[in-house]
Amino acid sequence: MTQSPRLERPFTGTREKILTPSALFSALAPRRAAGEKVVFTNGCFDLLHAGHIEVLEKARELGDILVVALNTDLSVSTLKGPLRPIVPQDNRARVMAALACVSYVTFFGEETPLQLIEMLLPDILVKGGDWPVERIVGSSLVLARKGQVRSIPLLPDSSTTGLIERILDRYTSPES
Repeated sequence: MTQSPRLERPFTGTREKILTPSALFSALAPRRAAGEKVVFTNGCFDLLHAGHIEVLEKARELGDILVVALNTDLSVSTLKGPLRPIVPQDNRARVMAALACVSYVTFFGEETPLQLIEMLLPDILVKGGDWPVERIVGSSLVLARKGQVRSIPLLPDSSTTGLIERILDRYTSPES
């Protein structure tokens, strides 16, 4: 049996892609110096679904490096209520880091990722289509630096809240 030649590419495990904001800043510096463009997006990403993947893949197509900033558990609870997140932040980060389109994952605990955006100064800022460009946190900063801000259309019927509702309907109805 003939084996095909194996492509030599360094393997990056999920844990190596999850960085503190300051470690991420340092990791981006040489890549930026080499001319690579940084794309930034953020969110809770509580139960990862096809809608998330759509936005993440399209975001990655816009540049060389995709940074995903996850809300901490406390931040998710503040935004979504005391029953959220479903998946703890370290697990959400591992799943996110396992995606080929994601270069780095970091966290922010503030209400918005503005401080992180100010620190990292991405070339391209992306959110899902439920966010008009003018409401995307950090958009004025990125646009002032001649960067781009994009709102990527969402897939229909694709939301974490909708997924939770479907699960509850199916498993709490009398037929289940």
